[in-house]
Amino acid sequence: MDPQLVVGLGNPGPAYRGNRHNVGVMVLDLLAERIGGRFSKHRAHADVVEGRLGRLPAPRVVLAKPRSYMNESGGPVAGLCHFYKIPVDQLVVVHDELDLPYGSLRLKRGGGDNGHNGLRSITRSLGSPDYLRVRFGIGRPPGRMDPADFVLRDFSAAERKDLDFHVDRAADAVEALVRDGLDSAQNRYND
Repeated sequence: MDPQLVVGLGNPGPAYRGNRHNVGVMVLDLLAERIGGRFSKHRAHADVVEGRLGRLPAPRVVLAKPRSYMNESGGPVAGLCHFYKIPVDQLVVVHDELDLPYGSLRLKRGGGDNGHNGLRSITRSLGSPDYLRVRFGIGRPPGRMDPADFVLRDFSAAERKDLDFHVDRAADAVEALVRDGLDSAQNRYND
């Protein structure tokens, strides 16, 4: 069986590590830890690790973190799909979602980008929005704060108290998605 490509969106570098926009990268780091792999540089301008995810029979996956900034994620993702010969319907993108309450999850296939520059770039580069998405709720910005500023801020102290729990749950959802399919994973993890 061909592998699935799981991409965690974020921005590169230590300055962005704890940002809300980097929650996709946080989930991928945990998944790599679970499979006992270490990320290495790929020529598609991404860091990748290959392995088997979850309990046996564990599906083959390629976990990837683009080394580009969020709004340029499409090039690396399309390059990885081409290199590994992965069709759009076998791509899973893990990303932050402003329109979901903090910590909630929604899994779906396709749809619009809802103003998310990473999704817009991926859809444009692939020529299709029909990839799987694991949407990690980060909530709306307080008051009149610009959403662009909000996503580039670190999680608050209150949010960090249970961030590990939510990241762990999102990683579980990714495992269920690649192992059991969308319908089953949605029934277990959509809230």
